[in-house]
Amino acid sequence: MKKLFYFLLVGLFSAIIACEPNNPFNTGPVYDVDGNLAIDSVKIAAYIDTAQVDSLYRIHDPSGVVIIVQEEGVGSRPTGGNIVYTEYTGFLMEDGSVFDTTDETIARDNNIYVEGRTYETFKFQIGAGNVITGWDIGFRRIRPGTKARMIIPSPYGYRSSENNSRIPPNSVLIFDVIFKGTD
Repeated sequence: MKKLFYFLLVGLFSAIIACEPNNPFNTGPVYDVDGNLAIDSVKIAAYIDTAQVDSLYRIHDPSGVVIIVQEEGVGSRPTGGNIVYTEYTGFLMEDGSVFDTTDETIARDNNIYVEGRTYETFKFQIGAGNVITGWDIGFRRIRPGTKARMIIPSPYGYRSSENNSRIPPNSVLIFDVIFKGTD
């Protein structure tokens, strides 16, 4: 009986907060995914029209992520739960500035080297939420051994986040990746 009382009390409290116009959990305006995808798709189309990138073919995912395959891999594409191993360099589509890499030389050349960081193959789990959504989308479309350029619209990158000084809000991101393999 006591558990039921607490359950009902929590439910009532939640309902009151949900109806309260000054909800303390309201953190600001809702991110406009569709609006930003529309803006980014125009930018990405212009980039693709002018980019000098050798490719075997291009994958235009319905999400808006574009993968320019430069070398084809073999084997099965990863699915949810697979561990992916990759080397990468991430840069802004707008100005080409490098914001992250697994290559120490590239980090030093672009003045983003971090003392004490280990520059090595990066691993992550598909679908676990520990990388940007664009990576989950992009890596599901390529095979181990693939060398590719992934173009990721801002809704599948860092959105309007201001947490990284090297990545302005609503930035289209480009990653040159070498997909090393899966577990």
